[in-house]
Amino acid sequence: MRRSPLLLLASLGLTAFSAHAAPFKCPAVGGDFVFGQEANINTLDQMTSSTISTRNIAMNIYESLMTRDDNNNPILELAASMDEAADHLTYTFKLRQGVKFHNGKAMTSADVVASFDRYARVGNQRSTLDNVASWDAPDAATFVIRMKAAQPTFIEALSSFSVPIVIIPAENRDVPAQQLTQPIGTGPFQLVESVPGSYVKLKRFDGYQPNTSFENRTGFGGYKQACLNTVTFRIVTESGARVAGLKTGELQGVEDLPTKSLPDLKKDPAISVLPLNNWWIQIANPNTSAPPTDNVLVRKAIQAALDMDEVMDAASDGNYKLNVGFQYPNQPTYTDAGKETYNQHNAETAKKFLTQAGYAGEPVVLLTNKDYPPMYNSALVMQQQLQAVGINAQMKVVDWPTSVQMMLNTTEGWNFHFTGWGTQPALGALATMQFLVQPNATYKPKGGVDDPDVLAAWNDMNKLPAAADRQAAFARMQKLVLERVYAIPFGSFTKVQGVRSNVGGFAPFRIPRMANVWMTR
Repeated sequence: MRRSPLLLLASLGLTAFSAHAAPFKCPAVGGDFVFGQEANINTLDQMTSSTISTRNIAMNIYESLMTRDDNNNPILELAASMDEAADHLTYTFKLRQGVKFHNGKAMTSADVVASFDRYARVGNQRSTLDNVASWDAPDAATFVIRMKAAQPTFIEALSSFSVPIVIIPAENRDVPAQQLTQPIGTGPFQLVESVPGSYVKLKRFDGYQPNTSFENRTGFGGYKQACLNTVTFRIVTESGARVAGLKTGELQGVEDLPTKSLPDLKKDPAISVLPLNNWWIQIANPNTSAPPTDNVLVRKAIQAALDMDEVMDAASDGNYKLNVGFQYPNQPTYTDAGKETYNQHNAETAKKFLTQAGYAGEPVVLLTNKDYPPMYNSALVMQQQLQAVGINAQMKVVDWPTSVQMMLNTTEGWNFHFTGWGTQPALGALATMQFLVQPNATYKPKGGVDDPDVLAAWNDMNKLPAAADRQAAFARMQKLVLERVYAIPFGSFTKVQGVRSNVGGFAPFRIPRMANVWMTR
């Protein structure tokens, strides 16, 4: 066995932890932090949800064997070490000792086994485990994963927090998908109460065991402490109400500030404005199991008709960048493969495809929500642009949780689902393209059977030994997805968060991390 050099560094702490450095200590303890969240949650069962609204809350409750640091590098979390066999077919994790669940039970490898068992059965991205032959626990402190074949991207996939394999008590192994209504984790905060559509309240977990391999929080991991007494995630869907709450102090933090409010807020000494570039890729995902979008020519007509500048301007109040594909230009994995399909804004081409498809005015239903204004506004502009070329585009507006459940569970009554891919593009190409394969491929392939060309490219992304070849497979997969219109990415925009100036330690990230955050009087 050998220890992976990357994870050896990670286990020692990527913040250059030294023998003389002191770990983080809360500058102040206490306070009730109220955070204005823009959308309701569809579940707190983190294994079964890829939504930002769920992750915002749940990832303050749960932890995983591995996670990512501030720079999205894999690091150890509940694991104290990870050894990889020379043949890359076995990974042996030693667990951190003294870790407890919120119910007071000590975490052991039996809980890790049960968590992997449940994820393999109901996890939203359980394809992460497709190449795993088995896992077991030879003793209470050891967890072993055995692979079917070497997979150079396995640790990247395992450490992803897109839909992470969070560790739960073994007694919750058989809870059905999205029925884990009273989540118990090992994180610094534990659930107090969840009122759908209103708020979720957490409190400090006094039995929390920080990871002493680090000196401070980094990404979702590192040395974490709960400085706050409670954190309440209040659902505030109206952007004006979030701004007003932040200004009055009713809210100590908010996850989204509208562009038009920023000049005034920046002048307020009681408020800190925190931009996060490349927040997400605004996107519409087709339902290829339902007519008329089961016809690729209809999808190509829709793609050809779109003016991405107009869509993104409405979605972001002008705070956007056009962006081909599923990574950002500043990322090493970025590719513009398939760029010829993007931002065509060509009515003649759209009408030609409609004629070839034999389109006869069938409804194209755009499934969206008002909880996230960028999604609603994108759908509204897309409806207008499609109608302009003769497509019978209709809006179906529901709340965010309902739209997610419809997309996941039905192939009837909608043709495009509007969302944003934020966390996944930040994690890299692998996490993003996993959306486009089973068990929950977003383009809803007929019979649940993946496009074989897309699946082949995905397998190459995961299994080819050379990084350059895996990157070429990503470019091939992106080009296929765009050419066959299995997704329509519009562009990317900046998210602006905000906190009161008496809040310390809050830094913009993919979710609001409440560990190592404190409030002064």
